[in-house]
Amino acid sequence: MPDIILSTINAKWIHPSLALRLLKANLGALEPRAAILEFALRQPLSEKTGPILAARPRILGLSVSIWNHTATVELLEALASAWAGEGSSGEGIPRPIIVLGGPEASTLPEDAALFRHADYVIRGEGEAAFQELCETALDLTPWKKVPVGFPDVPETSLVPPRVTKFIDAPPVDPALIDPGYRLYTAEDLGRKLTYVEAARGCPFGCEFCLSSAVPKGDETSQGGLGKRVREFPLEPFLAEMEGLIRRGARSFKFLDRTFNLDIERAGRILEFFLERLEPGMYVHFEMVPSRFPRELREALTRFLPGTLRLELGIQTLNRETAARIGRPVDPERELEVLDFLRRKTQAIVHADLIAGLPGEDMASFAQGFDRLWQVRPTEIQLGILKCLPGTAMSRHIEPFGMRFNPDPPYEVLETAVMPPEDLDRIKNFARFWELIVNRGVFAQECSALFPEGAPIFAPFMALSDRLLERFGRNWGIDRRDLQNALGVYYPL
Repeated sequence: MPDIILSTINAKWIHPSLALRLLKANLGALEPRAAILEFALRQPLSEKTGPILAARPRILGLSVSIWNHTATVELLEALASAWAGEGSSGEGIPRPIIVLGGPEASTLPEDAALFRHADYVIRGEGEAAFQELCETALDLTPWKKVPVGFPDVPETSLVPPRVTKFIDAPPVDPALIDPGYRLYTAEDLGRKLTYVEAARGCPFGCEFCLSSAVPKGDETSQGGLGKRVREFPLEPFLAEMEGLIRRGARSFKFLDRTFNLDIERAGRILEFFLERLEPGMYVHFEMVPSRFPRELREALTRFLPGTLRLELGIQTLNRETAARIGRPVDPERELEVLDFLRRKTQAIVHADLIAGLPGEDMASFAQGFDRLWQVRPTEIQLGILKCLPGTAMSRHIEPFGMRFNPDPPYEVLETAVMPPEDLDRIKNFARFWELIVNRGVFAQECSALFPEGAPIFAPFMALSDRLLERFGRNWGIDRRDLQNALGVYYPL
């Protein structure tokens, strides 16, 4: 049995965790003593606890993100009960050392409920810190009883003495770590998304994003390593991509937040994939919407249909709102880029907008949505503002009368200019927009309801209100029933 289990709860089965593979790949001599167990959010709890209990690890590492925070707490509580002998599933199984990490664990306050069952929390990038912790823990023979001052662990547990519960790990140099791609299985590559990263970090400080949080272990407020973009050496990276393609990878999703920051480097990577993508394969990039010079545009026009997916974070087209949250914007340039992508490329383009930003009311948001609709990205993803722990968004709470849910996903509940009922309507709008427009299954109905060139926000808001009234919900609606309902509302 492995001494180390690395685990997480993925949003869906098709989303394998690159983080777990990075941790395992960088364990050095301990790598053969580690195994990965991945679960999906919708799996029954027993299907998550069972494999972990059966593995009987000495160290259990869990990666925590915003989408699996609550599920991870439930998992830890169920495991704690089993290790305490409550029920037959964990009877006689020793409790392992529990190590938490990941973006959510890195920013929560130290008294967060998530940490109640944790022995160690690694805040920041864990490749080096987790290896060091495991080497120290597994070198202790025999293990010692729980030391005094370790109240959250049953006295029957065997764990090494704890130096500190929280470990602040500084950002790593990408050139010095194993990227972990060799740990993707044949099933991962053939049937799931293949997550890759050519760079880490973000030069911007948008206050709704974790990029505005000062990384633990990097306390400089400006210009620290965590604030800069750190690149993986390009030639070794491309060699890794070549190996993944040879092994059968079909869908590449880059985790880089600003893929097109370095245009020359982005061009090299685009050319690499242009030469190798075949029908049925695609690559996905998140790009800065204001950085599309001629050479980048030319490369994007050469991708075949279905092989290129782009994500552009627009977030707001209100200059005043953008300045308030530290986000650089150029609405006219960004809209021109989206128009170019629609007219001149065959890319699938996903554009994001955020509702509930400090000081932006319904009228301003509606105007921005209508402007974005005029350039017709393939999808408009309408999100609700979140106040992520550790981000600078919290400084706007009092000045702008903001109230957020204290539990994940930390969404805004109201602002001084957007009352709860407005935000509830926008959430309902977003759900029906996803079902009716983004999924592209009601193209004929949408053409009839929403003529080219006309504003769409107000009529679609009215439609989504009516649909909620008709069905009493915005989920679990049969497609034919929804199609029939759309027919009833011609014209609005």
